[in-house]
Amino acid sequence: MRCPFCGHEDTQVKDSRPTDDNAAIRRRRYCPSCGSRFTTFERVQLRELTVVKKNGQRVAFDRDKLARSISVACRKRPVDPERVERVVNGIVRRLESSGESEIPSTQIGELVMDALRALDPVAYVRFASVYRNFREAKDFEEFISDLADTNFKD
Repeated sequence: MRCPFCGHEDTQVKDSRPTDDNAAIRRRRYCPSCGSRFTTFERVQLRELTVVKKNGQRVAFDRDKLARSISVACRKRPVDPERVERVVNGIVRRLESSGESEIPSTQIGELVMDALRALDPVAYVRFASVYRNFREAKDFEEFISDLADTNFKD
């Protein structure tokens, strides 16, 4: 593994352990060239996934982009980062085990919407406002009204 600080190509693993959810291996590495330490994660990848965007463009699936999107929606909310990681792992597992190598971006968006709805209502609305491309205040009003009607009538 190449050192992210100096580019030296021969780093050493000092410590390996599973993550809390046992979905990855966390490795602490050391660069003998510059003395820096850094962490890497090793995850199982069942298949290469390709995202088919609405315009037909095909791009490689980026797990980090998914994690960033969910983290941005949850920013400044009382959501534990470990829960976000579990949500990301669950979505990736569902996509990889679907049997398809090409996944429509809309399918990923709906999986994220479902996960955020269960995780945090504010994060859900934040993500929906971007994903559904709200243009006016009435779009928010209608969405919140539907959310309140279906979610909080207990």
